[in-house]
Amino acid sequence: MTTNINEMIPELSNPSVYMRDPQRVQEILQSMMKAGSNTLQVISDFDMTLTRFEYNGKRCPTCHNILDESQLISEDGKEELKELLNTYYPIEIDSSQSIEDKLPLMVEWWTKAHELLIQQKIRKDGIATAVGESEAKLREGYQLFFDHLHEHSIPVLIFSAGIGDILEEVIHQAGVFHPNVKVFSNYMDFDEDGVLKAFKGELIHVYNKREGALLNTGHFQELRTRPNVLLMGDSLGDLTMADGVQDMENILKIGFLNDKVEERKQSYLDSYDIVLVKDETLDVPNAVVLYLTGNK
Repeated sequence: MTTNINEMIPELSNPSVYMRDPQRVQEILQSMMKAGSNTLQVISDFDMTLTRFEYNGKRCPTCHNILDESQLISEDGKEELKELLNTYYPIEIDSSQSIEDKLPLMVEWWTKAHELLIQQKIRKDGIATAVGESEAKLREGYQLFFDHLHEHSIPVLIFSAGIGDILEEVIHQAGVFHPNVKVFSNYMDFDEDGVLKAFKGELIHVYNKREGALLNTGHFQELRTRPNVLLMGDSLGDLTMADGVQDMENILKIGFLNDKVEERKQSYLDSYDIVLVKDETLDVPNAVVLYLTGNK
């Protein structure tokens, strides 16, 4: 008797779950399950993927927003950063523009934002407080997600266009920054007095995560025995995060569609295997991970 995918993973019948091709999702899952959890790695975006998009009807902050809204930034600085957001965010999520057209504008946005942050002379010792006082929240079910992956020694690679120092602090304060978690993001560079003087390395923005992935192929080398990937993102730019994985066998892509649902739904269904619409939990990723580790 053939198993129905919703019998394998009942959470996939939640009303927030959309799949263009449930049969294909079932085949990928069965193939990954057969290969065993020691062949699995998780590659995920951070802001609005591992963190909540909104809570009690109010938007939750991204890593950049945590800084923007903190005591570390002057009132004038906050105004300027808000103007940048209002200018460039609509472009980022505009489904009528091609990624090629958006690229230079995203670079422009991130570069201007980082220059503004450097001018603010942010102190390293203020970051933990800024995170603690912020409204940032990991999605419901995060504890199970991070703990279970750690328990099964499954690597979690987080690619983020946010700020690595803030991101790490969010996970750290949630008590789930386990040794199997590796972060690729924009990290701050502080001078000897602990004041922000620059950002390190290549800029990672929402549409160049592929380059981030390829720049870090050394890290993927270590993961060659893990050709099965669970990829999680909330933008179409996140789909290239696994491009550094060599000899990939299976990839299951879960997309969180948080905003502008009607106009973006089709493009998400065309690109992601599972689309979660306005779902603030990690219930589906958790159910998938539990299934793949034989804990279902």
